[in-house]
Amino acid sequence: MTVIVELTVPSEAFELGRVLSVEEPGQVTLETMVPLGGRPTPFIRVKHNARDEFVQRVREHAAVSDIRPLNTHDGEVLYTLEWNPSTDTLFKTILEEDIALLGATGSADRWAFELRFPSHETLSEFQEFYVEEDIDVTIERIYNPTKPDAGPWYGLTPPQRETLTYAVENGYYSLPRGVSTKEIGEEFDISDQAVTERLRRGITTLVSHTISQLDTEPRR
Repeated sequence: MTVIVELTVPSEAFELGRVLSVEEPGQVTLETMVPLGGRPTPFIRVKHNARDEFVQRVREHAAVSDIRPLNTHDGEVLYTLEWNPSTDTLFKTILEEDIALLGATGSADRWAFELRFPSHETLSEFQEFYVEEDIDVTIERIYNPTKPDAGPWYGLTPPQRETLTYAVENGYYSLPRGVSTKEIGEEFDISDQAVTERLRRGITTLVSHTISQLDTEPRR
């Protein structure tokens, strides 16, 4: 049975946190990771940070092959990062143990992760790993998304919940649409691209934690 864990890790405690170092009030969001050429390639969104200084710091890291900006909107920059995770024991463990990375956001001193473990046994193995590696992990919350009392929002982060609720209540999914992503972005002070991504991730998380968990009947 799956289990959701929200945890925080100091930015200096793992390699990708050191690679993507930002200065206050900078913030890094790991949008997604896709396997390219046998390596997980992160797509990261950075805001409130000096672009040139950030890119220079990242490129100087020995584990980084390249970092490229994909687009810029309202002060946010989306990058793709060519990075060798071979020495990042935290991410190697997440990838090898089939742990789903639902969300990851970093600041100057700390990263917050939301992880979905396929079982409690996998979670126990992960806990043994970071204790042995002396990684300072702080568990914020653990819950089972299939239990009514496990958590009220089925893995949704507060921004995802608020944005999805606002979109539904204001007719974003109606025909014709009652509100646009640009208007939603203005409500939450984010770009329309960020709105689209937040809605997509929110819906994916919601379905993963509800419908797909309950679909246990054999298909005919």
